[in-house]
Amino acid sequence: MGHQPHAAKPLRYGFLLLPHASMADFAIASEVLTRANQLAEKRLYEFLPLSLDGQPVVMSNGMKLAVDLPLNYAPKLDALFVLADDLGADINQDELSKGLSSLHPDKLPISAIGCGSYWLARAGLLNGYRATIHWQEINRFTEEFQDVIVTSNLYEADRNRSSCAGGAATLDFLLSTVGSQHGHEFASRLSELFSTERIRPGSDRQRIPLATRIGGSQPKLTEAVSLMEANIEEPLTTDDIAYYVGVSRRQLERLFKQYLNTVPSKYYLELRLRRARQLLQQTSKSIVQIGLACGFSSGPHFSSTYRNHFGITPREERAQRTQQAG
Repeated sequence: MGHQPHAAKPLRYGFLLLPHASMADFAIASEVLTRANQLAEKRLYEFLPLSLDGQPVVMSNGMKLAVDLPLNYAPKLDALFVLADDLGADINQDELSKGLSSLHPDKLPISAIGCGSYWLARAGLLNGYRATIHWQEINRFTEEFQDVIVTSNLYEADRNRSSCAGGAATLDFLLSTVGSQHGHEFASRLSELFSTERIRPGSDRQRIPLATRIGGSQPKLTEAVSLMEANIEEPLTTDDIAYYVGVSRRQLERLFKQYLNTVPSKYYLELRLRRARQLLQQTSKSIVQIGLACGFSSGPHFSSTYRNHFGITPREERAQRTQQAG
């Protein structure tokens, strides 16, 4: 969307709360907009909680939340956010589709938070778009909607459709949205009010537990990866890992090849490098400290391994992060 001058009139955002929507997602999203108004010392945003029928919504934590209006009585909106957290919720799809179509969705920016993208896809509003959803529902989402380009990213923005995995990603998504309208510096100052070190880009992947990716039928593999994750600073050998989980080295290598399409040593190295990248982007530790913390014996070894994997050196990674923050 690019940097825009501050609008004279506040942007009006509708929050459509579907039954059992996450209270946390709504609280985070509305709080970001409220804090943005306070930081700017003027009303940049106003928001309206909406429901399909205008009645209070029972949220995911069991609390009833009053709304301002039913969806089809909403005034002219600058954007609509659809919040959902339960694919099994009793939702009248016809009512939802009619309400969305009354808002001229071809022109209106619509964002989905949590599992909201599932309901937008059911209304036919994500065909041909990139979209994400909470990791627990990625497989079902992918299977049901062949015309949606599903990713496991934290959030996606594709033309006039955006989607966000919910939870902590809601904060990054809303801060990024505010930044696209009022500049990166304003969004950075806003993020500081939430004690967050950086605004994660949408391209960051959701952390999908290994057991979810491979199913619960391979406890030895899951246990091996957990051992790796717990021993980043002083890496174990492949033989050690095989011994601790009670399989032979060859059995362990077969499991990694069959389910993760790699060998244990390569998977372990990538795990350590991803942790190093996270520390470079999110902390002020020195490059040598980070290398040692991720199991590399020397600075040059860490630097060359990092460059071979990511295409840039740790120093260049840190410089990019500093540029983005500035």
